Amino acid sequence: MLKSLTVTNFALIEQAVVEFDEGLNILTGETGAGKSILIDALSIILGNRASVDSIRTGCDFFRVEAVFDISKLTSIYKIIDEQGITLEDDAVVIVSRRFSRQGKNSILINGCHVTVNTLRQIGEKLVDMHGQHENQALLRPESYLALLDAFDKNIKIELEQYRQLHQKWVEVIKQQEVLAQNSRERAQRIDMLSWQTKEIALAQLKPGEEEEIEQQIPVLSNVEKITTAVNRSYILLEQGTDGIQGIIPALAEVKHELEMIARYDNRIQEQLASISDALYQLEESCTDLRLYGDEIDFDPHKLATLQERMDVIYKLKKKYGTTITEILQYYEKSLAELEDIHNYDQTIAKFSQQQKTLEEKLNFHCERLHTLRMQSSKRLSEQIGKHLTDLGMANATFDIAVISRPDFTIHGTDEVSFLFSANLGEQTKPLYKIASGGELSRIALAIKTVCAYRDAVGIMVFDEIDAGIGGQAGHMIAEKVANVACARQVLCITHLPQIACMADRHVYIKKQIEGERTNTIVTVLTKEEQLLELTRMISGNEITPIALENANQIFKSALIKKEKWKNKAQA
Repeated sequence: MLKSLTVTNFALIEQAVVEFDEGLNILTGETGAGKSILIDALSIILGNRASVDSIRTGCDFFRVEAVFDISKLTSIYKIIDEQGITLEDDAVVIVSRRFSRQGKNSILINGCHVTVNTLRQIGEKLVDMHGQHENQALLRPESYLALLDAFDKNIKIELEQYRQLHQKWVEVIKQQEVLAQNSRERAQRIDMLSWQTKEIALAQLKPGEEEEIEQQIPVLSNVEKITTAVNRSYILLEQGTDGIQGIIPALAEVKHELEMIARYDNRIQEQLASISDALYQLEESCTDLRLYGDEIDFDPHKLATLQERMDVIYKLKKKYGTTITEILQYYEKSLAELEDIHNYDQTIAKFSQQQKTLEEKLNFHCERLHTLRMQSSKRLSEQIGKHLTDLGMANATFDIAVISRPDFTIHGTDEVSFLFSANLGEQTKPLYKIASGGELSRIALAIKTVCAYRDAVGIMVFDEIDAGIGGQAGHMIAEKVANVACARQVLCITHLPQIACMADRHVYIKKQIEGERTNTIVTVLTKEEQLLELTRMISGNEITPIALENANQIFKSALIKKEKWKNKAQA
């Protein structure tokens, strides 16, 4: 429920603090006093568009703050939690909005900054605004289906299952459209991938091949230098040059001399061992050098072949990867993509089958939705018709037509029409074509009365729902509004005493001139003040004993009726 509303520098209101009660909160006052200004301020706190035109003349900003008790509105908890808004144990939500002439918009919910979109999402869960503008929603056929679906919780359950399937169906349709649109690109892609994979396959690349070639080319390119160096090294080790003995024979003589010394002095054994090891290693290395030299063979053709191979690898690296491994990975990936593309027909067939299967399931749920909607439409139209009779439209006929169409939508395949006839014997026609403003107000109230106990929104606002209505119809509207207030907190702007007498809390709004400024004053009336205001609404500004007694009788009668309705609602 809305506990309080604080308005600062908004239109004609300089400062107003209004506390509201459960049940029916009535707002009255002379025409132009600012009743709708208060409702406009509430709509601002619910996420409606703010404008600098709403800032009081001479002020730099307006500020509106509302305090809500959401303990009975568990549907709003999820949104608050997702936004990281702190909610205390008392389940109180404080919404504050400040708007400056520079267009700076500051929105706080329990001290947390939020966007207008977030505020609007929360506002829709908090309050159901209903006024002349909302009556016009009854002239829009696209709103009828939502009204019907909200009437039966079984429809909501079935619709949720349908929508999950519908989302999958839409995705399958989109995937098929993408495949069809990309047919030309697909052919071009096939040509390119086929050429690339063929080029890589012809190269017959092997992992590690590049490193091996890079090792061979320098050897083949310098065979003559390598051969000369090997031969000279072998000669120096084994034969010697220019009359100088070879290193190995010389080292053998050294070894022989040390062996002779070792016969007489063991202290030379360490040096002998070192010389012996060096001799054996040099002999082994000399043998390896000879074999290495024998293996080296200058082959110009092999060198050219290896250089050509490196050119091939280099060109492929520029196109497909920095290494042979990356080129081969690209090759495998391209082959897989080619296979997928070549399986296009199978993919299309798979999606087509998925679409067919989903459509069979969608049709099943659509039939169930249609049956539920037909049943609900009958019950809803009957209940609305009874309330229209109570509202002075005894000869009116109200029907709800549910028609199946061939196309799947997010709501199923049904379209809903509200059919109406105000006069006996006249054929029903679409509501938006024939209903007058006064008829729309009463139809809207009848719908709200029926849906009050099913609506998840805890607060309803009726902005002059009695416009253009009086007499007996006014009494009937008063009773319907009061009945709705047994299940929901209701804020209602009215000019009718028949409705005002039903108030659980009466808020009086008047316009007052102070010096050169006009200010709107908002006051919560006591029971005595409420009776005087009711008298004024009945007889005008002249309050006579007879008018006062008449108002008192109406007031007492309203109290008895409200007590009876509340007891019935609680039963």
